[in-house]
Amino acid sequence: MDILINVVLPLSLAIIMLSLGIGLTGADFKRVAERGRAFAIGAACQVLLVPIVAYAMILAFGLTGEMAAGVMLLSFCPGGVTSNVVSRLARGDVALSVSLTAVVSLLSILTVPPLVGWAVVHFMGDAAPEISVTSLAIAMFLITTLPVALGMAIRRFAPAFALRIEPKLVILASILFVVIVIAAVATNWQLFVDNLASLGPALISLNLIMMVAGLAIAAAAGMSWRERKTMSIEVGIQNGTVGITLAPLIVGASATVPAIGLPSAVYGVTMYLVALPFVLWLRSK
Repeated sequence: MDILINVVLPLSLAIIMLSLGIGLTGADFKRVAERGRAFAIGAACQVLLVPIVAYAMILAFGLTGEMAAGVMLLSFCPGGVTSNVVSRLARGDVALSVSLTAVVSLLSILTVPPLVGWAVVHFMGDAAPEISVTSLAIAMFLITTLPVALGMAIRRFAPAFALRIEPKLVILASILFVVIVIAAVATNWQLFVDNLASLGPALISLNLIMMVAGLAIAAAAGMSWRERKTMSIEVGIQNGTVGITLAPLIVGASATVPAIGLPSAVYGVTMYLVALPFVLWLRSK
């Protein structure tokens, strides 16, 4: 189990982030400047609105301690490769989806560590582990930012190779995501059973509220229907893999995925219960 926590989890997230980076080009970042308004709205929703709604869900469903801190950890995580795939499935604006995912993922090295430090102390009180924001930021750089940069370098200097391996990496990333979720739930099975009645509805509510909010905010901003669909997905889907992988680093656990990572794992399951029917509805419009 030590190998799973200390090697497989970080390596899996690094591969997932590499698959994101290898699909990026300079045009994706240029698009951020060209479509600054849409990007700014999407980024603000991800960084600010998702945590606010997550906090409201914690209060509404009476979550406390590690479960509450874990929900907040999930809310701080950026969108992932999954949101890009789902946006394509929904016939949304994939270019906008990729741009949002890339930039917010890179910014997360600055936003996630201090916010996690606050959430752990706020919800766990005296039981909160001592967190080094600097160490957490360095760890995030190594397992998220660096693989994205490496993927972009491969795409820049070996484009033919990048295009050839990109589909395989996306498939591998999806498989690794499933393995990570199963491992996190399995190592916290009793805790999962004990908290499912409150945790499941809280996460489903968070997911559904954010997807609807993303759609409504984009409509109010006068975006096109394809942009609205993408905004709904980008705002509504979080990268639970980041939450699961960061959990041992936060708590200092070395043998199992700690309880603070359980909400991210449960979300990895409940997300599809909400997102897939919603996306099929978006696709039909």
